[in-house]
Amino acid sequence: MQLAPQDRNRRLRGAAAATAVVLALLAGAAPAQAAAPAPAGPAATADGIDRSALTSALDAVHEAGVYGAYATVRDGRARWNGATGVADRDTGRPTTPGMRHRVGSVTKSFTAVAVLQQSARGRVGLDRPVADYVPGLLPGERGRKVTVRMLLNHTSGIADYAAEAFPSLKEGSTRSLDDFRHRTITPGRLIALGAAQPQLFEPGSDWSYSNTNYVLLGEVLRAVTGEDPEKVITRDVIRRAGLRDTYFPGTEERIRGAHARMYENWYGLIDPPRDYADYNMTWGGTAGALVSTTDDLTSFYRALFQGRLLPAEQLDQMRTTVPVKDESGAVAMRYGLGVFAVDTPCGTAWGHNGAVFGAGTEAMTTADGTRQYAVGHNLMKYERFDAEGKPVPHPADAARGAFALRALCPAADGARPAAAPQPPTEPLDSLPFKGLKR
Repeated sequence: MQLAPQDRNRRLRGAAAATAVVLALLAGAAPAQAAAPAPAGPAATADGIDRSALTSALDAVHEAGVYGAYATVRDGRARWNGATGVADRDTGRPTTPGMRHRVGSVTKSFTAVAVLQQSARGRVGLDRPVADYVPGLLPGERGRKVTVRMLLNHTSGIADYAAEAFPSLKEGSTRSLDDFRHRTITPGRLIALGAAQPQLFEPGSDWSYSNTNYVLLGEVLRAVTGEDPEKVITRDVIRRAGLRDTYFPGTEERIRGAHARMYENWYGLIDPPRDYADYNMTWGGTAGALVSTTDDLTSFYRALFQGRLLPAEQLDQMRTTVPVKDESGAVAMRYGLGVFAVDTPCGTAWGHNGAVFGAGTEAMTTADGTRQYAVGHNLMKYERFDAEGKPVPHPADAARGAFALRALCPAADGARPAAAPQPPTEPLDSLPFKGLKR
């Protein structure tokens, strides 16, 4: 059974339409009513980083309504770390650079690298059926039709498990977020929740973001290595990249070390916003459970795009993309194998975004790996919608967009970003709600 075209379009909206925002802000193609000028000042200092402009741009994010944010920008050997606002709304504890943070779907880039490393060793064939590695996890013919590559680039047509894992959200209630805060859920159960839903389209014929794909990839890693996939990613990716503050939390609910509270507003349904920093993230697994810092994320994407984590052939495979279109049919972004690409005033940028309850992350790099930025923030879904279900421009989006443009394209003075880069591919963000038009 396949979804009707209107249902497929709704699922694409949550990813493609939001991702178009990334394109708009970095290309400077902004609707006038949502525009915000780039910060004033020189484009860059002698070492490529204008610290004053970046500090002002990040402060503007807090001033626009986000509780706190922290960021890293790197250009060659130059580096800037900044923070703004508060880590704890109640005590006023300030944010500091280097705080650990839940990075959500940025995890997918790490998982994809580990799978491609196994491909380079001849253990995984990208165009082989998933059933060759994990027979029985996909019922019926799907295990033979869906390939490893389709999991990596989200063309499998397998539905996401998120709505089934948090069922109250489908009814317009956030009760599930609290009911399942301490739940441990297995990868097999998550896969079963996704696989039990109707196939969205014939495998390979379309695109739809699905966390189920990346939990399946974790099980492929388990099958070909005989080890826990999170341990494989830790050894072969995190440690190889030299990251010191990035880890899979497993069932550990509290983030280790300095971190911010993480406040979820859910478009006004949780008022005041509630802290979800302490959470059992087994529901994310190899699709979205990582804890990291903005400094580590810039180091990771630099190592990846400078060729230090994958052989050239596998890195080329990672950068082989499929188009993701918005509702008008325009290409909103191009999705590769665990990374996406957007065109910017300073060339093609690569990376990934992520969202968990209360925490958002964006991390991008130039194609040659010379300049990166990563930013995390601790207030999510502060946006509102009008009577027709269209998003109302929010000052924080424009401020986040201005920071992103300044961070990645310092010479692009005069560009006017539309909004901040929202996590482009989070199915929970596109659920229909009773009483809340989207």
